[in-house]
Amino acid sequence: MPRKLSKTKNHLPSPPTPPPPPPKPPPPYLSDGLPLPRLIILDLDYTLWPFYSDIHITPPIRATATSTAVTDRNNEPFTLYPDVPGILALLPALPNPIRLGVASKSPVGDLCREGVIDVFDAGLEIYEGSKLRHFEVLRRRTGVAYEEMLFFDDERPNREVERLGVTMRLVEDGLSWEELGRGVEEWRARRGVV
Repeated sequence: MPRKLSKTKNHLPSPPTPPPPPPKPPPPYLSDGLPLPRLIILDLDYTLWPFYSDIHITPPIRATATSTAVTDRNNEPFTLYPDVPGILALLPALPNPIRLGVASKSPVGDLCREGVIDVFDAGLEIYEGSKLRHFEVLRRRTGVAYEEMLFFDDERPNREVERLGVTMRLVEDGLSWEELGRGVEEWRARRGVV
């Protein structure tokens, strides 16, 4: 049975508003001089946005003027979680940029590719199957070791990627600044960095 929509609304009552700017200065966990992952991989459904792309959206989709939402064939707007635009803007702009990638099992990969922002320089692995395969492809493409990757996903079974050496942060209500900080803390703890 499909999951209900998240506590966060996916429909906007009015046109989308511009995304909040990234925090200035960056949160302490991104500017404290301690090691950071070289690559952050994100799931899509219920991690970047509060809906299942294959159930809730009717193709085709169109990006909105703000690039933080898309509208579908029925002109229904679908947005990213509130903190996601700022996070996606800040991570590649850090003094030591963090690369971004996507690992999603969405059965509507082409639709998802249309809806994601162009900041994912490490690649978009969007197809059904084990996320182990997604990560093998991302490692080959980027040359980044699994131990240097941090993964955010909403589904517990995808923790299987941790046996590769990837750190996974399970998110229940999407990616936020708070979840990003917790993920960085988990990644550092696995490396013995306090």
